[in-house]
Amino acid sequence: MTYSVAVSGASGYAGGEILRLLADHPDIEIRTVTAHSHAGDPLIAHQPHLRSLRHLQLQPTTPEVLAGHDVVFLALPHGQSGQYTDALGDAALVIDAGADPRLTARADWAAFYGGDFHEPWAYGVPELPVDGGKQRERLRGATRIAAPGCNASTVSLSLAPGVAAGVIDAGDIVSVLAVGPSGAGKSLKPPLLGSEILGTANPYAVGGSHRHIPEIQQALRAAGAADPRISFTPVIVPMARGILATSTAPIAAGATDAQIRDAWEAAYGDETFVQLLPEGQMPRTADVLGANTALMGLAIDRAAGRVVVVTAVDNLTKGTAGAAIQSMNLALGLPEGTALSVNGVAP
Repeated sequence: MTYSVAVSGASGYAGGEILRLLADHPDIEIRTVTAHSHAGDPLIAHQPHLRSLRHLQLQPTTPEVLAGHDVVFLALPHGQSGQYTDALGDAALVIDAGADPRLTARADWAAFYGGDFHEPWAYGVPELPVDGGKQRERLRGATRIAAPGCNASTVSLSLAPGVAAGVIDAGDIVSVLAVGPSGAGKSLKPPLLGSEILGTANPYAVGGSHRHIPEIQQALRAAGAADPRISFTPVIVPMARGILATSTAPIAAGATDAQIRDAWEAAYGDETFVQLLPEGQMPRTADVLGANTALMGLAIDRAAGRVVVVTAVDNLTKGTAGAAIQSMNLALGLPEGTALSVNGVAP
């Protein structure tokens, strides 16, 4: 069976990455692409790397244009998707790459985003440990899926195995992330101009204000943490795409080095797209460029009494579009890895 797909926000980075991956999906027909201010333009005018889709023209983003497809991807700014999902009803599989349906707590939405609160959808991180199992079981047959925040899923995947196994204390987590500016979207923002980020590293949303914090806490609660607390500091660095997240947490009382490593090996040993590196190895963002892969290194700092997890992902692939398509495959009953690669691009 071939599924018809519409992608909104197709002129942006997330929309373009969704299209890049879907273009090689054997069960998908990309029928419609939409954008707000660029309606009427050829898609290739905004995504010149998508040569196989040069026949497509951007249409207005309206419920009428998006209706009638088997799958609808929404790659819109936060706070904008609700007006479309409400109008689409239950007819299609809808996958939202924005934040609107991610959070379960109305208070968290009000504190970090504001505006109308929308009921949460199935969270699109299949490998995430939850309630003694994996999130993928909640994605099978789902009709509404919330693709994750790229920083949030990276940190959550990094720490959830230790939380689930009880070998770390989730009450004192520290995460520092080097991130590429593409995660902030394609619209013009002066702090993200090349002249502002080349040759420098720029912290932002410091001191507990980053919007992905409640998403991380929510994921760690699902893994078994009673009251996760996190100091979260992202830093823009001069690479177009990628996240290198260094997360640390106190070692739980009595946990041995073997038990700590076993927790991560048990969680991800059979996973295709989340891979724990051999002891002593650490990942690089260059090794996941364009891949739907999270590479993870684990160290145990006994002198500081902390577990250190370093995880590299491509924020646009595994952090956003790849997770969305992986979740789509599960929802439609297709092989989970269809159209997704573990291989990056080098140099």
